[in-house]
Amino acid sequence: MKVIKIDKKDWAKGIKALHKAYGLIGPVKEKEYFTFQVLSGGTIPDLEFRNTRLSPKAVVFPQSEDMFEYSLDDSREDHHLLKEVEKDYSPRVVFGIRPCDAKALELVKMNFDTDEYKDPYWLNLYEATTFVGMACDSPCSTCFCTTAGTGPYHEEGLDVLMADNGDSYLAKLLTDKGEKLATSAGWADSAGKSDVLAAKKTAAEAKIVSTVSTEALSGKDALELYNADFWEDVSFACINCGTCTYVCPTCWCFDIQDEVHGKSGKRMRTWDSCMFPIFTVHTTGHNPRATKLQRVRQRFMHKLKYFVDKYDKGIMCVGCGRCVRQCPVNIDIRRVCETMNSFGSDNTCAVQSS
Repeated sequence: MKVIKIDKKDWAKGIKALHKAYGLIGPVKEKEYFTFQVLSGGTIPDLEFRNTRLSPKAVVFPQSEDMFEYSLDDSREDHHLLKEVEKDYSPRVVFGIRPCDAKALELVKMNFDTDEYKDPYWLNLYEATTFVGMACDSPCSTCFCTTAGTGPYHEEGLDVLMADNGDSYLAKLLTDKGEKLATSAGWADSAGKSDVLAAKKTAAEAKIVSTVSTEALSGKDALELYNADFWEDVSFACINCGTCTYVCPTCWCFDIQDEVHGKSGKRMRTWDSCMFPIFTVHTTGHNPRATKLQRVRQRFMHKLKYFVDKYDKGIMCVGCGRCVRQCPVNIDIRRVCETMNSFGSDNTCAVQSS
């Protein structure tokens, strides 16, 4: 792994060179917010952002994705045949993904890439993508990544880790994909043996003011947590809007639907949310999670207990703080995590922040 220096005056030139070999995706400002978009023409990724409202998980898990198409027209030779929609899996680069969001994709990958089942849509997009991370030197007050298994300079899931260094970017090339990208862009200036990245990492981590405690979660009895009396209080304010699940980089729930217009149809996959009442409705009409309390409990038990027990890889959360910032009724996963972690003890449950 080597560190190179990219002079900011050469940044646009390198991006232009990459357009020849890759499709480019990066943060673009829209009014007061940033979103990850396909960079067409001369558009340059805008790296002067704190964080995006939506995570870039849609890069490998589109919010709506056509899977199959079919025709009900009897006059066509291929009528009533389900045909796979042609996909574009050509090489592409995502610029500016935060380290926490890259780590989130690694957690989600455990669901889409198993010994029993491998999701071709998710995995093909993931393998086609080179991830260029942007270190987080100014974390939000709601970020708690350092106690959620990641951090502002975390490298897992990234091919390149970049950091702003005034007139230049420092870029740590972590994989062969990252090396190939730098070569294609013409970025080759060595940063030498500078310890700037290590110093910047220490400074960034010191700015994280929120933490969660997770060390006791794996030892808790799942049924006792499930039947705990605090779920009524946790779920009381929830309006089942689904915002928390849509902004979350580790939520992977989806639905598959058929849409027909005239005699043409398609089968598509779309994001779904365990917060929606219809999410678990059976064809019989029975709903095993018919109440708000049951749905809220399921969300937090999945992220903070079931996932912990199944994978032994920590919690299903990377501490990005999006759900904390955007929940319209101020339900705070940090407080819920503390409550679950200290359940059955005399510890006071509180969000640790300054």
